[in-house]
Amino acid sequence: MADVEIQPVAGRIGVMVCYATARQEWLRALEVAAGTTIGEAIEQSGVLQAFPDINLSTQPVGIYAKKKTLDTVLRARDRVEIYRPLVADPKDSRRKRAAKKEAAQGA
Repeated sequence: MADVEIQPVAGRIGVMVCYATARQEWLRALEVAAGTTIGEAIEQSGVLQAFPDINLSTQPVGIYAKKKTLDTVLRARDRVEIYRPLVADPKDSRRKRAAKKEAAQGA
């Protein structure tokens, strides 16, 4: 399937809104008015209806893996991302791997 690109219309920009769970990816291309914020694009995308467990007051959002606030104004071709809480603390995971490696080397 070919990628669909939104053709620009005066005063409107094309953006993407995406969210992923452990089992499902959700991606929606939108055409929004110039000056639209991240929060407005998320509301317009339908992601909040598709995933009612999303809580924008506690879950961070960003554009291309850089955290932003909900009132950040979007630019053409931005990819809005809603981030989930981490399942495991990366520091704890690294410590466990190091301890396991040390135990294997000592045996």
